[in-house]
Amino acid sequence: MKLVIAIIQPHKLEEVKEELYKSDINLITVSEVLGHGRQMGVAEVYRGAKETGNLLRKVRLEIAVNDNFVEPAVKAIIKGAKTGEIGDGKIFVLDLQECVRIRTEEKGSKAIG
Repeated sequence: MKLVIAIIQPHKLEEVKEELYKSDINLITVSEVLGHGRQMGVAEVYRGAKETGNLLRKVRLEIAVNDNFVEPAVKAIIKGAKTGEIGDGKIFVLDLQECVRIRTEEKGSKAIG
């Protein structure tokens, strides 16, 4: 089991979700976050408003997947999020030690679904 964490541009969220759904990956958590990478907070336009300062609006996706869905998840995120410009984001893949479904108390890969 793995936890895939992706930091992407907010305007690419719908495209990334569509690509994930095409790969049969439906269980995601989405958070709005602030941050910057190497561009050090260069101004960008978000929903028609110019954002300046050190921290830029980003979207964080967290996706728990079984091992056979790691590569499809990563490819789907890249396909949906990539613009080829600085600030497209990052993907992190972490080992997931345990997962428990609260309702049924199933554990491990069965709990992920």
